[in-house]
Amino acid sequence: MTIPRVATGIPGLDKMLRGGMPQGAVVLVRGAPGTGKTSLAFQFLVHGAKQGEPGLFITFEEFPDSLYRDAASLGFDLQVLEREGKLHIIFTSPAVFLESLKEPDSLIYRRLMSMDIRRAVLDSATHFTRLTDDRLELRSIYTTLANSLRREQITTLLLSEEKRTDYQRADRGALSFLADGIILLRYVEVESEIQRAIVVLKMRGTDHAHEICHYRVGAGGLIVEDAFRGRRAILSGISRRI
Repeated sequence: MTIPRVATGIPGLDKMLRGGMPQGAVVLVRGAPGTGKTSLAFQFLVHGAKQGEPGLFITFEEFPDSLYRDAASLGFDLQVLEREGKLHIIFTSPAVFLESLKEPDSLIYRRLMSMDIRRAVLDSATHFTRLTDDRLELRSIYTTLANSLRREQITTLLLSEEKRTDYQRADRGALSFLADGIILLRYVEVESEIQRAIVVLKMRGTDHAHEICHYRVGAGGLIVEDAFRGRRAILSGISRRI
């Protein structure tokens, strides 16, 4: 059976994903600060807007003006897309957003429905760990989040900090298991030079590339290049020749 796919708009990544993410999937994008998670998110939403798929960016930390500046540095004009009704940015809190998913009459939920949102980005999933110290309650929060988005067939990127302490705390709620897919962005040292590596760790229900590929961030966002060759322990951060 052919799986409907949603292209990210990043050619190299879409190749790794065999054409894109499964429609309606909730995908975790993990990476340290500065690895390009938000740039990837902008590309995903801008590409969707060009394809007639309205997008939503939920931010818990950055004000819209900051997002406009970051996107503009990559060549994206988010304000134009907002005026055209192709993109919507909401600055809120994890608690308010979570409650909105449970309440059909909430402003955010009504916007999801009335704007026919097809793509969403949530920045970041790590913030939900501030709502509780209970592992089971955190898992319930993540389950509510993921299932609400899947129910509406909204293809979603959950951005997540890769700092060791933040990741361990977030994963107490088993977010890595609840997500349909995981894309990892990481800094690696190669011959005393810092490079960037991207890998698709999982994508439930579909095949994907297993190579670890180079990528860089420039005008237009992420540019995914060839796979690392002749090296081992790439994801450890310090690679070695084979």
